[in-house]
Amino acid sequence: MKNIKYNPPGKFEETRFEKLHNVIFDNSNDASIIVAKEIATLIQEKAANNLQCILGLATGSSPIKVYEELVRLHKEEGLSFKNVTTFNLDEYLPIEKENIQSYHYFMHEHLFNHIDMKPKNINIPNGAIHPDEVYDTCIAYEKKIETTGGLDFQLLGIGRSGHIGFNEPGSHLNSGTRNIMLDHITRVDAAPAFLGIENVPRTAITMGIGTILKAKRIVLLAWGSKKAKIIQETIEGEISSEVPATYLQKHNNTTFILDNEAAAELTRVKTPWLVKNCKWNKNLKRKAVVWLSERKQKSILKLTDKDYNNNGMSSLLLQEGSAYDLNIKMFNKMQHTITGWPGGKPNADDSKRPERALPAQKRVIIFSPHPDDDVIAMGGTFDRLIEQGHDVHVVYQTSGNIAVSDAEALKFVEVSQELVQTTAAEKIITDLKNKTESSIDSKALRALKGAIRRSESIAATRYLGLNDDKVHFLNLPFYETGRVKKNPLSEVDIEKMVTIIETIKPHQIYAAGDLADPHGTHEVCLNALFQAIDKLKNTPFMKACWVWLYNGAWHEWESYEIDMAVPMSPDQVMKKRHAIFYHQSQKDGVMFQGDDSREFWMRVEDRNQLTSQKYHQLGLADYAAIEAFKRYRF
Repeated sequence: MKNIKYNPPGKFEETRFEKLHNVIFDNSNDASIIVAKEIATLIQEKAANNLQCILGLATGSSPIKVYEELVRLHKEEGLSFKNVTTFNLDEYLPIEKENIQSYHYFMHEHLFNHIDMKPKNINIPNGAIHPDEVYDTCIAYEKKIETTGGLDFQLLGIGRSGHIGFNEPGSHLNSGTRNIMLDHITRVDAAPAFLGIENVPRTAITMGIGTILKAKRIVLLAWGSKKAKIIQETIEGEISSEVPATYLQKHNNTTFILDNEAAAELTRVKTPWLVKNCKWNKNLKRKAVVWLSERKQKSILKLTDKDYNNNGMSSLLLQEGSAYDLNIKMFNKMQHTITGWPGGKPNADDSKRPERALPAQKRVIIFSPHPDDDVIAMGGTFDRLIEQGHDVHVVYQTSGNIAVSDAEALKFVEVSQELVQTTAAEKIITDLKNKTESSIDSKALRALKGAIRRSESIAATRYLGLNDDKVHFLNLPFYETGRVKKNPLSEVDIEKMVTIIETIKPHQIYAAGDLADPHGTHEVCLNALFQAIDKLKNTPFMKACWVWLYNGAWHEWESYEIDMAVPMSPDQVMKKRHAIFYHQSQKDGVMFQGDDSREFWMRVEDRNQLTSQKYHQLGLADYAAIEAFKRYRF
């Protein structure tokens, strides 16, 4: 099959920096549907010629939507898989097929159980074999791929270490199917699914680089900001065993399918003025000037005509007249993002402030995906809104129960047994002691863990001065699976969001706009909000509502993206820290640590201080810390 350009709706523009064909989509859903359509077309073409279609398949979060669309095409449009043979890229070693973290389980849950493939045509490396059998099994797997005629189509994801399959850094160009030691970064990224890095296998079986490169067509999927850096290195960097995905530069029919976040570090996206003549809108101007200020390590007001001309921005100077005029304009734009009045300053000129002065007392909803994101991400602003007399409500979208460790739950239930002996508590203790590596928390245990997080949230909001009746727990159903893998958003989820917004009728909504969350709950919660807003956007109260997006514990908005910057004094930094401390179950070795070993309060303090330092380096005032927000316009 020929290389499909996906244009439209994807965006592709070849530049001198890029060594691999790539197409950028606005979102992963649209991109996944296009990829599924390509696979379906290939299956049908092969079937029309009485040929088997040989597919190489990937696991992980990236291809899930592709598999969902293939299942839909089978059930609703009659796509048959009877002429399909599949070979999966990899499998953990050792792991039983029945383990919910095995790729055997993953593939059957997401694809094979829902289509008409012949079981004999499904090939997945066996992670349960005896160590003495691994070598022969790998050789047999490689030969079976060859005897079927080789892969017609190979679907790939990419790890932050640059691995494709489980070909970790150091893998050889001609490597075949083999067992491999997993990179630490790979195990860290898998840790949430296994409820802790200590449960992640250290080894795996994987197709080799050489095996993958023999495929007639390769499509690699990458979603989200956590993949942006490795995507840039892979597409624009030199071929190196340190980034195994760069070997794909040697393949003549490969396409990378990216969403906007994964493509963010590509030169044509991050700094398009270095690639082509730009159409300079206000957002691109601010991005370019902030980038230049940081690159030259000068404040905005010190940038010169030469700085602009030597960095691909001569056309911007021609449009603006001079560096002097442009610098003042951009400096003022950045300065006007700063406010100590996140709810708007009463009786003040608000023409150059990020928020409106009226109404002086606003109804505010702070949406928090988990029962701690509110204080972690915007604890200082939360505190400021309460102090300044606004009617603040905090709405926790999920219970967050999965993030409470078994040890923490056992501690709480044993304390309750000391106070009052109950059969319910005794059953939870028994459930905890009988839990296996792959078992799911019982309903009673999930309820206990949810109660732990609720009590911590109320303690934190009381500390900030919020009355208990202003704290709401939605417990959105999509989250309540007892596993890292959640259910799709449903109408019940959306209606719960709609109801709380209709009840409060806010003038301001704050929500997590963080798409780098390790297990995707932030993204799902954000989509739930967007769908609720879409249903309510024509109501009078919603037309007067402004939506501000904050980022979670994982990263911050870039300086040029910030629409409202709320400074914090040293005392407020300490108050925010103490509010975070009330979430005791999330301290000292939290379940979903990500790739940063620091506790959440440490990460966010460093991040808030870094934001203030960046503002200061641009030539603006020097604050102890800054919380940042981006306005969402609907």
